[in-house]
Amino acid sequence: MELRCEGCAGCCVDWRPLDPGAAGSDRTGPRPPLDDVYDLAPLTRDEIAGFVADGLADALAPRLFEPAERDDSVRIDGVDLAAVDDRPVFVVGLRKPPKPVAPIGTDEPRWLDACVFLDPTTLQCRIHGSDRYPDTCSSYPGHNLELGAETECERVETAGGGDRLLDDEPPDDLPAPAFGPQALGATVFAYPDPDDLDGVVARLRDGDTTADDRARFAGAAVGSRPGSLSVARDRMAEARERVREADSWVGAAVREWTDRAGEDGDRVALDATAPDSHDPDTSSPDARDRLVREVEDDAGAPGTPGWGE
Repeated sequence: MELRCEGCAGCCVDWRPLDPGAAGSDRTGPRPPLDDVYDLAPLTRDEIAGFVADGLADALAPRLFEPAERDDSVRIDGVDLAAVDDRPVFVVGLRKPPKPVAPIGTDEPRWLDACVFLDPTTLQCRIHGSDRYPDTCSSYPGHNLELGAETECERVETAGGGDRLLDDEPPDDLPAPAFGPQALGATVFAYPDPDDLDGVVARLRDGDTTADDRARFAGAAVGSRPGSLSVARDRMAEARERVREADSWVGAAVREWTDRAGEDGDRVALDATAPDSHDPDTSSPDARDRLVREVEDDAGAPGTPGWGE
């Protein structure tokens, strides 16, 4: 498998406002997600615990699912959820706030939902190559290739983005699929206390989750035991507290981007990025780059090496 990723960000950005053909392309299973986040990358239990330990738990986002045919289900907030033994099943991924990005095929920055770790200037991942870089991201699109499913690389190519998937042979060292039979307690979790989710499910469906909502799920994931429904209550409680206390550059950036953003797909106007600037070019790369430095880099975000490295 060989990819050309420079200037693309196809698997990190929500393309739907610019390319209606992208709608549904990230839905890879029979269970529709309850939320509308595009291309959420499931994390393993150990990866979630790593983000929590590093104080980056404010990067995490839970996902619940509607039941597929013949699935067990549980009803909360008037919503039927896929369940195991009356416990809603969920995964945890990375949040995708709106960011001023200009991925392949766009001639100027637009407000598009993008991974919290995507640098809008370089279109590189800020944690690529680090211990926190998720297996799902490092192995993409290996599982798609193995299953003969469309990849974001191919979708970008079709949209005129140039050659992206240079070698379509799946790697030999693919990790286990996120939704395989071994997934319970490892990447797919069962929430242990469904009665505590009144109101939470509705907020998750509407994209209005609170820090406490996200802490509930992240803690339950960290406390889970692979291959079982059991949850270590002490470990869950400790993780929940650390998630609630998380206040990293990621959380600050999510709040700032959300406050500044226009509508999905809107051109980024200068008054939304640098209100005190007199630069007459309202979409100049310099203006956008200054904003990225202010919101992410100056707040402590790790840098990216550039494509020449």
